[in-house]
Amino acid sequence: MTSNIITSDDILLKLCNSVSRVLSSTTSSNVGHAGMVQRITQTHLRPDLGCFSIFDGGFSGLVVINFSAAAAIEIYRRYMLQMGMPEEELAFSHTSDEVGNVMGELMNQILGDFITRISKDLQTSINQSQPKMLTINKELRLSIDANLDEPVARRVSFRTEANNIFYLEFAMDNTQFIGLASFEAEEDIDPDTLIAAHRKSAPAPAVKSANDVDDSLFDELGI
Repeated sequence: MTSNIITSDDILLKLCNSVSRVLSSTTSSNVGHAGMVQRITQTHLRPDLGCFSIFDGGFSGLVVINFSAAAAIEIYRRYMLQMGMPEEELAFSHTSDEVGNVMGELMNQILGDFITRISKDLQTSINQSQPKMLTINKELRLSIDANLDEPVARRVSFRTEANNIFYLEFAMDNTQFIGLASFEAEEDIDPDTLIAAHRKSAPAPAVKSANDVDDSLFDELGI
């Protein structure tokens, strides 16, 4: 990487890519984000299902994902079917505890992917809080404050394969990362590829023939 500048909007794009990548892979469907981002003044938990997590370390911030009931149920059901669960055993309401638990687990995976890529691309580290899920009715909107000195807040819409909409709201320190020296970002490692390469390079174990075994036994017996 040459001496360039990474802004908060570049970091937001990395987070959006993590959301799309994790939800698409875990549900075997296409989840994408809009090409436009909305500037907002404050982050909120909104109906129908809101999830948030606070992070700190190299920089501080807050991630909120607000799912409509239809988007939450679609993602939940696709994920569980992908995991091999029978369809008749799945929940039908976004207010189910099982739906909230699954969406919290997916939020964990999204933030894990995001943190890994931030560590690799920006050579810094951040830590996240345990994601919290809340079922919110139509009359309620909760303001979430991460106590940032100069916050930058953004809102991005996402669309599932069935065209259900959900929103990511993101706030972080107004900061920049400036490259002082060239460095190469570490390549992603695929465990399956690594194992396959190791198997190819490992020497095949020697197999003793029956004659070899018999000869050594005869030698020990002095025959």
